[in-house]
Amino acid sequence: MTELDGLLARWRRDLEAWAIPADIRAAATEDPWVLPRPVFARRADRVSSEPSGPSYERAWAALEPPGAVLDVGAGAGAACLPLLPRTAGLTAVDSDQGMLELLAERAAAHGVTARTVCGTWPEVAGQVPAADVVTCHHVLYNVPGLAPFVTTLTARARRLVVAETTAEHPLVMLNDLWLRFHGLRRPQAPTADDLLRILTVMGLQPGHQRWHRPPAADYESFEELAEITRRRLCLPPERAGEVAEALAGAGPQSALGQASAGREVVTIWWRGTAS
Repeated sequence: MTELDGLLARWRRDLEAWAIPADIRAAATEDPWVLPRPVFARRADRVSSEPSGPSYERAWAALEPPGAVLDVGAGAGAACLPLLPRTAGLTAVDSDQGMLELLAERAAAHGVTARTVCGTWPEVAGQVPAADVVTCHHVLYNVPGLAPFVTTLTARARRLVVAETTAEHPLVMLNDLWLRFHGLRRPQAPTADDLLRILTVMGLQPGHQRWHRPPAADYESFEELAEITRRRLCLPPERAGEVAEALAGAGPQSALGQASAGREVVTIWWRGTAS
């Protein structure tokens, strides 16, 4: 087994360890892997109205002269919408059609028609043209098959791939709550350091920058945050008050930790290979 094989196998094992135990999952009446579209939409609106941060700056600089953008795992458009003034053609890929509709509406409001592709990467890569810049924000911790995913991102970028991720797995901030409500100890790995090591051994020569995204109110209310957290913890509706009490006792940092805002973030970039 090569070093890369070992690193990729560990990455896959670390992600598989985050699976919810079967007995807890079976008892849940709602899908714990909820994608709160309004939260994604608010985040996209906020960052596109006041673009900032290393991920935006890297992609913006790479779009001089203006060029095509491909956003993989686009959500409501937090990565790509801030780049619209320098975007000559936008393609967005996501597995959630509702998210893509939110993105397309926002792009249209700026006079841009976004091409949307609903599906998983790299399975739908054949439907997607090459772009000058490829963005991929807060997706890689959801990718057990990392090598083909990253290789295909690279093959679709003419200039640069810009990825953003939290320094730690994004669900780490819920670990104390899993222990409190289920007596379950959750994993800590993998981390952005593991990701950087894999990209380096793949020969991509990634650059990276660590930074803190400022705290922001992506949740409309504390009640919305508590409700989403309850579902993620596989708890029934009648325990919503307990979850709210736990979140309030943990303080604002615990609440912010469920999003990228207020946490240590890592921007990672490497050159594309598309002609």
